[in-house]
Amino acid sequence: MGLGVGMLATAAFAADPAPATGPRDVPSPDWRDQVVYFLMIDRFANGDRGNDDQGAGETDPADNAKYSGGDLRGARERIAYMRDLGATAVWITPPVANQWWNPKAHYGGYHGYWATDFGSVDKHFGTLQDYQAFAQALHGDGMYLIQDVVVNHVADFFHYAALPDPKDPARGLSFVRDTQGQGAPTQAPFNRNDPRDPAQRAQAIYHWTPDIVDFTNDTQRLTWQNAGLDDLNAESPEVRRALRASYGKWIREVGVDAFRVDTALYVPPEYFADFLRADDPQAPGILRVAEATGRKDFHVFGEAFASDKPFEDKQARRIDAYMRAPDGTPYMPGMLDFPLYATATDVFARGAPTKQLGWRIEDRMRVFADPWRMATFIDNHDVDRFLASGDEAGLKQALLMLMTLPGMPVIWQGTEQGFTGMRTAMFAGGFGAQGRDHFDEDAPLYRYLQRAIALRRGDKVLSRGTPEVLRSNAAGPGVLAYWMKDGSGEARLVVFNTANHKALLDNLPTGLAAGDLLRNVFAIDGKGRDLDVGGYGNVSMVLPPRSGYVWRAETRDTAVIDDTEYPELDDLPREIFEGDFDVQGANLVPGDVRVVVDEDYDHPMPITRQGAHWRARIDTSAMLDPAIEHTVVAWMDGVGASERRTFHVARPWTPAASIDDPLGDDTGPGGRYTYPTEATFAPRQGDIEHVDVATSGGTLRVTVRMRAITTTWNPPNGFDHVAFSVFVDVPGMQGGARAMPNQFADLPDTMRWDVHLRANGWGRAMFDARSASATNEGTPSASTALVDVDAAARTVTFTFPAASLGRATDLAGARVYVTTWDYDGGWRALRPVAADYAFGGGDPARDPRVLDAVGPITIPKH
Repeated sequence: MGLGVGMLATAAFAADPAPATGPRDVPSPDWRDQVVYFLMIDRFANGDRGNDDQGAGETDPADNAKYSGGDLRGARERIAYMRDLGATAVWITPPVANQWWNPKAHYGGYHGYWATDFGSVDKHFGTLQDYQAFAQALHGDGMYLIQDVVVNHVADFFHYAALPDPKDPARGLSFVRDTQGQGAPTQAPFNRNDPRDPAQRAQAIYHWTPDIVDFTNDTQRLTWQNAGLDDLNAESPEVRRALRASYGKWIREVGVDAFRVDTALYVPPEYFADFLRADDPQAPGILRVAEATGRKDFHVFGEAFASDKPFEDKQARRIDAYMRAPDGTPYMPGMLDFPLYATATDVFARGAPTKQLGWRIEDRMRVFADPWRMATFIDNHDVDRFLASGDEAGLKQALLMLMTLPGMPVIWQGTEQGFTGMRTAMFAGGFGAQGRDHFDEDAPLYRYLQRAIALRRGDKVLSRGTPEVLRSNAAGPGVLAYWMKDGSGEARLVVFNTANHKALLDNLPTGLAAGDLLRNVFAIDGKGRDLDVGGYGNVSMVLPPRSGYVWRAETRDTAVIDDTEYPELDDLPREIFEGDFDVQGANLVPGDVRVVVDEDYDHPMPITRQGAHWRARIDTSAMLDPAIEHTVVAWMDGVGASERRTFHVARPWTPAASIDDPLGDDTGPGGRYTYPTEATFAPRQGDIEHVDVATSGGTLRVTVRMRAITTTWNPPNGFDHVAFSVFVDVPGMQGGARAMPNQFADLPDTMRWDVHLRANGWGRAMFDARSASATNEGTPSASTALVDVDAAARTVTFTFPAASLGRATDLAGARVYVTTWDYDGGWRALRPVAADYAFGGGDPARDPRVLDAVGPITIPKH
């Protein structure tokens, strides 16, 4: 082919940048103090357009399933952007040679996790020299390089349609040949994947197994295929040796400073003792290789995509088991902290009670051997963006949390630019970038993160201290307060209000002396103020909505005598109430008393007065869980708070509707749709059988019984292969929308929704109708529905707190509409003909994303 104009332009673009200046090998840092920027090579920056397309039909920046063009040269050109943000280390997705396009899955290996050669750089990403230059440039700027590695699997080259015969793994086996013409990895011994050959079968490089169907079965988890990827035999000495040799190369030849291990939960934990510490002269353990290069603390942290329900830590303990044996023998120094991520997202994005996060903070200190070396995050490449379900105010709080707790904070590319798409490219020509670069150092979130990172990096108490939770709210969004303390007596007080209303922080016991100073060192809005510690060492204040602060404790020699006449609140007559009830008290100084329930300063209970005495009626219509401890306080601005009183509420539920839905009508409008052809969709998880609706005051409960509930992909919410859209029309709420956002449909019967819940196995997001349209989900709600699954009964229950429904006290006349489809970073694709992971029978440009629907259901008057 002649060198045309287009080729000349490409060649000019690909001119070599200035030589890298910096050493290959540098001593290990103290990883407790590092802040990590995480980038996906293909979606970050494109420094060489000449390597974008390798001619295998694998590249199309308009298609999220294909390569976009990012490379190592581009990442090197953006080091200053990451450094200026405050990052001290860069974690990159695997740079190794990958399967470029899998025609069976209709997806490509642009992400790096489908290896064909663990020891070579993928041609899309550049050359070994490009990688070396990137590492040296990082080191020259005082930064460190973390490489993502995979030890569990290679790409997808073989699969079984049914359970294989353990005596004959060749039976029922079929091979996938990719568009490069390959039917196996190119690297030995991983190219030995054909059990029809007796020699390869005896070599046993692979577990010839089907996809995992039960993630609770340890045999399947450790030896079967995860998402169709060919499972390596981690017990094989030959496999272990080859992996050590491959990954040791990147330390010796490139200068990698740490590894993140993908899918670590799918190999035996004891594997890592060999991987890291094997005494093999030909292929020594990774830590031995690193020590030979001067890295005395080469960090390794693994991925265990597992999170816990509120106030549970079963998965956290499984994660900890990959860091140490029962006898204390070390395996891996750290892991990704998915339990903290999940709880923090629920609290900051979905309005869950802050007590859940307070408990999680305390629990991770009990469970993890070394929480300071855990990698903490709020966004990553495998989960929905925080801003896909939360708002910027909540994201700022979540990021401040990362910067003020033990762990190694990780910032996923684009978080600092306000991205909502999971794998949106940062560079102009990449997927979802809308034709422009996204490296704006004046972007509000970039500037905010600079401040928050600088706070952490400038204060070792925040990176090396130990948290002590002082206050959290069991009833809903509101106050979360904790100390960070080091062993020398230094202390930092961190306080959040996660609610959309002002929150009362009353009688916070600081443990300081009256008259000591809390000097403000950070405020999310930049408007913090110093605080004087009051009588008995307590602090009280009214916190603005969605605020966050950090104070430094400073002692004073001044003695303070507190003679304030605080308002009085009488003891409650009992602990548990079945409905509304009265409280009473008195204030001995003139002024207005505000009776505050569950810290909600903006919605005080109405009071009646008789002289200095007063009485207030407590509204319990939003209190739905008898296990939750509620609080009530009498407060006077400028004076302070009474003692706290606590109580529980056990309100009855009132049935509102019970609707049967025909079996087998999960075929969309006109009955044309078919499920994806991948075998795990065979149970037809989108078929609704029955819907029950109940109310308790202003709280709504919707229970949906399904034809089948599956957990094929180990979803934390307890169901997969289906996503629910629940629309609620609340009488009295302003506005309302007809469009079902991104579902190519409108609500039936002139219904207009005020609140919309989208829930799948990995997340849930709720929106109100402000700014909603056919392509905009609306405004994220500060609180969201609770999700509860009963697999035996095949039910999924959504409970909408009254606060999410406009604080209505009676839902008579409200309407509910329930639909199903599936969601995977966006509504699952619809095509004229179904594919492995796409529904069939519709026009993707115009047909509704609705499998089954029930409603509108009207709640009657009682």
